[in-house]
Amino acid sequence: MKNHLTIVDHPLVQHKLTLMRDKTTSTAGFRQLLREISQFLAYEATRGLPLTHTEIETPLTRMQAPIIDGKKLALISILRAGNGLLDGVLELVPQARVGFVGLYRDEETLQPVKYYFKVPHGLEGRQTIVVDPMLATGNSSVAAIDMIKDAGAKNILFMCLLAAPEGVARMKAAHPDVPIVTAALDDHLNDKGYIVPGLGDAGDRMFGTK
Repeated sequence: MKNHLTIVDHPLVQHKLTLMRDKTTSTAGFRQLLREISQFLAYEATRGLPLTHTEIETPLTRMQAPIIDGKKLALISILRAGNGLLDGVLELVPQARVGFVGLYRDEETLQPVKYYFKVPHGLEGRQTIVVDPMLATGNSSVAAIDMIKDAGAKNILFMCLLAAPEGVARMKAAHPDVPIVTAALDDHLNDKGYIVPGLGDAGDRMFGTK
């Protein structure tokens, strides 16, 4: 993927995103929409997967048919909200290896602190897609990708539902080699670090915790 930022502006994606932004959308509806959008985003995020050919037999003849090459894809969710995107991508790529990064923000330093980290072996040879619905300040995403690179990953893509300009700039400065795929680039962050116009806290809306 050549562009650092790819916005998936497909009409169905934009329509579903509008429904997710609406504060009257139910928790169940929000979850279902996120799962559906994640598959459109994954379609774009996996566009560059390498192909090879294998011989198969159709009902009519034998042929050399394209098949994904190399090690299985690695999907890494930034907890907890990343799991909403993860579920949808796994429906498309059920054989993918899965990992998790758990971070929380220290209220004094405002820096992300790791509380959980478990990723697949052999990241060096895998396309790795990191998923988190919101790219806001970018601090947690940058920290997660730092850890994932330390674990060996070299070919990384970040997939999110919404991005703020501040988060995109932070990611580009820290990890210019990591492309971003998103459904929308919103206007700005407010003084509490929320994306505006945004859709609120994705984790709370997904799990009904607020």
